[in-house]
Amino acid sequence: MNPAPRPQPRHRWYAAIYDPLISKSGEKKLAPIRRFVAGGASGRVLELGCGTGANLAFYDWQKVEALVATDPDPFMLQRAEAKVAALDPAVRAKVTLREVPAESLPFEDASFDCIVATLVFCTVADLDRSLAEAYRVLEPGGSLRLAEHVASAGFEARVQRLVQPIYGWIAADCHLNRHTEDAVRAAGFDLEVKDRTSLGPLYPSFVGVATKP
Repeated sequence: MNPAPRPQPRHRWYAAIYDPLISKSGEKKLAPIRRFVAGGASGRVLELGCGTGANLAFYDWQKVEALVATDPDPFMLQRAEAKVAALDPAVRAKVTLREVPAESLPFEDASFDCIVATLVFCTVADLDRSLAEAYRVLEPGGSLRLAEHVASAGFEARVQRLVQPIYGWIAADCHLNRHTEDAVRAAGFDLEVKDRTSLGPLYPSFVGVATKP
């Protein structure tokens, strides 16, 4: 298998503006989503695409035995490291950060009880491969808790396709028009969609829990 692409230099400035951008434009909508997705995790937890560590404030640390938070982008992880350092020492001891792409996870089969992913599968280089890896490392009966924006329909879908080349370059390879919900089911998960919402124009989204049978 070919390795996932390395982050480009332009990702450095995207990492620098990510927290201010989200805090001004979307954290009010994202906070309850993060509270459901990350806050419901328990046991041995893997977070895919942890970015700058925005989910750290939403975990229920009494339920989390250990958290391995991964991201392929070293610029994002630098900012996540600062958030980890600010945690209570007892909580900090549960957290490990790893520079790892979702397409190639260096973990044994069935290593985790729960996987957390918020706005992650829109950015991975290979969606199907990333979901296959998530399925592999998850314990049978374990859950993938996720929130993703997805492809729209009709006129909005045409706009998504039109702006994608420029948007993807600016937004660190994010894809507006992925059919992530279908891909999760195709990967073998039993997906229960808990909510359908919108994070803004061109961002129809779903929140769900996918279980590995």
